[in-house]
Amino acid sequence: MTTLNKILYVEDEMDIQAIAQIALENVGGFKLKICSSGQEAIDQGPDFNPDLILLDVMMPGMDGPTTLEELRKLPSLTNTPVMFMTAKVQPQEIAHFKSLGAIEVIAKPFDPMKLADTISSAWQNQ
Repeated sequence: MTTLNKILYVEDEMDIQAIAQIALENVGGFKLKICSSGQEAIDQGPDFNPDLILLDVMMPGMDGPTTLEELRKLPSLTNTPVMFMTAKVQPQEIAHFKSLGAIEVIAKPFDPMKLADTISSAWQNQ
């Protein structure tokens, strides 16, 4: 298994982006590429060549599942592991996101001090 270093993070809310960036870069030591929309992720993701894609579910325009569908069409991102972040964490919703290929579904609001550990743990268990 490859080491988790680079995360493509797609989130439209600036305040959540900022908290997650601190949690993942400063606490977790990861290198982040932050995109504010699905289209931005499609445009910039392949050049970043992430180890993991972290996707918000609810975004204007292109939501997380649709963004994932589009990212999977890009040869360099076809098999990149993905995790969703969402406030929708009913069991059937989590099952749906996992059926789309997510290795983890992270509940919002998340604990910034535990976010990196949650991601690392799911990464190791995939």
